[in-house]
Amino acid sequence: MNELKTELDWSAYDSYGAGDAYAQLPANGGSFGKAAAVCIGNRQCQRDGKGVMCPSFRITQNPDHSTRHRAATLKAALDGEYGPDPFIGPELEAAMDLCVACKGCKRECPNGVDMALLRAESLAQRWKRSGGMPFREKFFANLPRNAHRLRHFDWLGRLRENIPLVANLAERWFGISARRTLPKAGRSFLSCLPSTGPENGREVVLLVDTFSNHFDGKTAQAALEVLTAAGFRVNIARAESGRPLCCGRTFLSNGMIDEAREEARRMVAALWPHVEQGLPIIGLEPSCLLMLRDEYFALGLGEKTAGIAKSALLLEEFLAKEHDAGRLALPLQPISCGHVLVHGHCHQKAFGAMKSMRKVLGLVPELKVDFIESSCCGMAGSFGFEAEHFDASMQMAELSLLPRIREAQAGTLLVANGMSCRHQIRDGAKRESMHIAQVLRQALP
Repeated sequence: MNELKTELDWSAYDSYGAGDAYAQLPANGGSFGKAAAVCIGNRQCQRDGKGVMCPSFRITQNPDHSTRHRAATLKAALDGEYGPDPFIGPELEAAMDLCVACKGCKRECPNGVDMALLRAESLAQRWKRSGGMPFREKFFANLPRNAHRLRHFDWLGRLRENIPLVANLAERWFGISARRTLPKAGRSFLSCLPSTGPENGREVVLLVDTFSNHFDGKTAQAALEVLTAAGFRVNIARAESGRPLCCGRTFLSNGMIDEAREEARRMVAALWPHVEQGLPIIGLEPSCLLMLRDEYFALGLGEKTAGIAKSALLLEEFLAKEHDAGRLALPLQPISCGHVLVHGHCHQKAFGAMKSMRKVLGLVPELKVDFIESSCCGMAGSFGFEAEHFDASMQMAELSLLPRIREAQAGTLLVANGMSCRHQIRDGAKRESMHIAQVLRQALP
């Protein structure tokens, strides 16, 4: 195959395999190939049981749907085993088909294979060679740029829910499963901001992501009230002009690297003045906030990336850090429901953020907190909407998440910080769940 021009920055892997005669580096692909060669066949991803590792293998028990096989297929492709243009061939497409980019492999694999990022590059190469991406993938990728328009089409969603023929036609035409409900967009949270806390309070920055802004403003409102109740002066992260900020996650996940980089540059430009002042950047949606600490390094954004990453914290991480430093003055009281059941987002687990969830929920007096031992919820952004993946999505949820929720007593509060996770719980168990910010707000006087 011709010399591969990658879309992402793989320079972090430049030195991998240097001087190692057994590294088995692919003949092509440069440092992208080295990133695939990080997999040494340990088969940790082919083990069943507790944890987040490879939900696609866990539901199929087929090694062809494991991180190891995906890495091996990618290495074979870069070695020319699948012809001169393997990115549009069936082998690589089949290997990546059930990858939900859960990041479990990056944490649990002994060598830290980042299959989610390898998949994003593979998709970008496919779209570049195939003449463009399908409408459905483009629609989901562009959701942050079009979310403000969606509430004007709620009538279409109601029509789809009430008339099965409409849902079936949408599945046939667009590939969106007729069995999946659609999220409902509301008025932009950022368009109607209330006061942001005491003038003399310590300053922090709240990053309101696309999903909290357009689909779940209750979470953003609860976070704002919790932070102001703790005495913080909250600055809302905003772009200098134009539309709201977006981390770029939906673009990256769908292989639109240039668009992801454009959004990330807007984000860095907006956050950098706050970072220079030493202010923490507090996020709500795990997949969005943690992108600032992870994938931004692969987007070639320059030296400011490290400063942004060090300042970026999930709400629970920030509150736990303040508590440990003896600075948190949050007047929490017992809540009427004394039991919460917590499902962790895959990225929270992959980046070790669940300890902060436990610590912060433990600050609510008399609250019993249990955590669900589960793999990926199976929603995984747009994966659970795709007609051909709906069954796999629900099988992932049925591994342990949905059975555990069905067992929970009716009054138990369900906590899930990911919007996709809450959507899956609603569809699969017919139960509502909430962000940790909403639990903390209930515990305020």
